[in-house]
Amino acid sequence: VDLVESGGGLVQAGGSLRLSCVASGSIFSIKAMGWYRQAPGKQHELVASITTSGNTNYADSVKGRFTISRDNAKNTVYLQMNSLKPEDTAVYYCHAAKSWFVYWGQGTQVTVSS
Repeated sequence: VDLVESGGGLVQAGGSLRLSCVASGSIFSIKAMGWYRQAPGKQHELVASITTSGNTNYADSVKGRFTISRDNAKNTVYLQMNSLKPEDTAVYYCHAAKSWFVYWGQGTQVTVSS
């Protein structure tokens, strides 16, 4: 499975960005897709995930600000990020999970200036 992310960049606090992740290859049996992030000096953390049936899960720090969605026909997952804060600055990684393996994208940088 190949995952290609796009949509990162530099934005001022309070602004918005939308990340996209397109999956290709052996995409059968993918159970869930979503986003993790890693900020400098911090641990890798789950931001949001969504299952094939549409169930979602969010980190407490992004609830009410971020929305994850997916287009199964396009094998794409989106992360709409609103009301961005400087603490959201990180590299955001797309992931796709099968029962036996997790695939990762290369990451896209999101920088929020104060």
